[in-house]
Amino acid sequence: MSKEHRAGFVNIIGNPNVGKSTLMNAMVGEKLCIVTAKAQTTRHRIMGIVNTEDCQIVYADTPGILKPNYRLQRNMMDFVDEAIGDADVILYVTDTVEKADKNSDYLLKLKSVNCPVILVVNKIDLSTQEKVVELMDFWKSELPSARIIPASAKERFGLDNILESVREALPVAPPWFDKDAFTDRNLRFFASEIVREKILLNYRDEIPYCCEVEIESFKEGADRYDISAVINVMRDSQKGILIGRNGSALKKTGTDARLEMEDFFQKKVFLQLFVKVNPDWRENRKELRKFGYEN
Repeated sequence: MSKEHRAGFVNIIGNPNVGKSTLMNAMVGEKLCIVTAKAQTTRHRIMGIVNTEDCQIVYADTPGILKPNYRLQRNMMDFVDEAIGDADVILYVTDTVEKADKNSDYLLKLKSVNCPVILVVNKIDLSTQEKVVELMDFWKSELPSARIIPASAKERFGLDNILESVREALPVAPPWFDKDAFTDRNLRFFASEIVREKILLNYRDEIPYCCEVEIESFKEGADRYDISAVINVMRDSQKGILIGRNGSALKKTGTDARLEMEDFFQKKVFLQLFVKVNPDWRENRKELRKFGYEN
């Protein structure tokens, strides 16, 4: 008798910088989500699909929970709310560093959901055993119906426990996607995210938060991909900082992005970067729709 097939959507939520994207990449086995030390690195809801003979797990990374200040951030929080509403399993990620009651309104939402909740206490490699035990006791009292798992996504500790808990919590169902699929995103999306990651890593202060990357052209040749990307900024001064003296800063970002793309795509890449001033893109519904933040 064949095993029952389990499948479902495992949506990863939590505050900024707790390691949601690192955990997602570790569980999927691919770098689908960009990872930096800056808050708001993740802007979209990104799916990564894990397939076995009798199981399909559709993980979804989401933006870190925040109090929105402009339309882009409000739309990012809409992605989080949708993820809470349509999950088969919620993977709530906290860590050993953040204050446990941060964004407590979302904890209230977790207490009222109808699906299983798995709470991951991440970054235990940065803490002591006593502190981890204390945190686990706190979360057991806060979310008594949740399964609490200590882990370190960076050190790949606790991942087997998370996987087993996820599999047990999934409903019996046929696969939602083809068994050879590993994400719902196309290559253009990953190209834009790789450029944005390098902006987050190479520039300080507000520059990364004022930038959005748009892939103008993506040509797939036999030997290489030819990619042209436009970096939208909000002010002329930001454009100057992004380009740098004699174009040096933009050249470094382009080189870093090209090397990462070649590793990700496993093919040579010719990358061109341009910078455009687009003053109100974070508030403009038409622009946000073009960038994938509005339906």
